[in-house]
Order: sequence, then C-alpha cells, then structure tokens
Amino acid sequence: MAEPPSVSPETPWGGKVDTSYSDNGLDSVLFVENRKKGNIVSRANSIGSTSASSVPNTDDEDSDYQQDTYKETYKDRRRRAHTQAEQKRRDAIKKGYDDLQAIVPTCQQQDFSIGSQKLSKAIVLQKTIDYIQFLHKEKKKQEEEVTTLRKDVMALKIMKVNYEEIVKAHQDNPSEGKNQVSDQTLRDIVIGVLQRLKSQLY
Repeated sequence: MAEPPSVSPETPWGGKVDTSYSDNGLDSVLFVENRKKGNIVSRANSIGSTSASSVPNTDDEDSDYQQDTYKETYKDRRRRAHTQAEQKRRDAIKKGYDDLQAIVPTCQQQDFSIGSQKLSKAIVLQKTIDYIQFLHKEKKKQEEEVTTLRKDVMALKIMKVNYEEIVKAHQDNPSEGKNQVSDQTLRDIVIGVLQRLKSQLY
C-alpha cells in the first residue's frame, strides 16, 4: 500500500515548511516553533525601542529649566541692583539741589518772572554761581577795608607816640612851655609824624 504524500505544515504567517528531509516531521515542527518565538521576540524588541524613544528625557528638560530659571533670576538680581543704585544716585542729586536752595539766599527769594513755580535745576545752579561770585567780591572788599583800618590804627599809634614825646619834652623843660610854639616848630612836628607813618605803613 502506497504512503500518502507528506504535506508541509503551514506557518502562522501563511508559509509552508518543507518536511521532506525528515520522516517523522519533528524537525520541521521545531523549526516552525523557533521561527514563531523569534518573531515574537523581534516584535517585542521593536515595540520596546519605539516606546523608549517616544518617552521624553525628563532629566535633561529639568536641567535646562533650572539653568534658564537661574539665568532669569541672575538677570533679575542685576536689574534690581542697577535700579536701586540709580534711585540712590537720583536721591543724592535731589538732596544736593534741595540743600542749595536752602543755603543760597537768592534761591529763597521769590522770582516774579516764574511766579510760584518750583525753581528748575538750571536756575538753582545759576543762582548758586552768582551768589558765590558775590561772596568772592565781598571778601575782597572786606580784606581791603581791613587793610585800610590796620593802616589807620598804625597811624594813630604813631601819632600817640609823638604826642607823648612832645608832652614829655615840655614837662622836662617847663620854662619853654611859657613861650608860644612857633609855626615852624608845628610844621616840623607834623612832618616828623607823617614820615614815621610813611615808614611804618608802606
């Protein structure tokens, strides 16, 4: 009796496996099973790699976010420090102008040309300059007056010394006091006083 022709078993993917090289078909069955397992493992690896690639790298993103936040915070600190320094500078300038207005008398006087408006910085500076120049002129004038007064004091001292000498001379010679002093003698006394004044003052 003739044996029925061997039929190749079908694979899950629709293919057929040749079993002619084996009598009992065991090898072909093992081959099919191995192929099935290999297919499943390959698909699992493919799915795993796809899933891994699709998951975002949260560590890198957190690091970038922290760096950006630090940069923004540093910029904010610098901006805040610059703003505070600028405000201090403006406050110091304002205080300086306020002090000038309080010290300079001409800044306190009402200027009818501008009415009750607040004095501008330019006007405050100009009035301050004018007042300083006025003080320099007054100082020079007072120094000249002091020099003149010193000369007058020196002249009076010299005249006092000369008169004291004349009085002493008359006291030493009372007989001369009975006679009238001539005009020539008076002129000589005045000339002597003036010469002493000139030598002492100039």
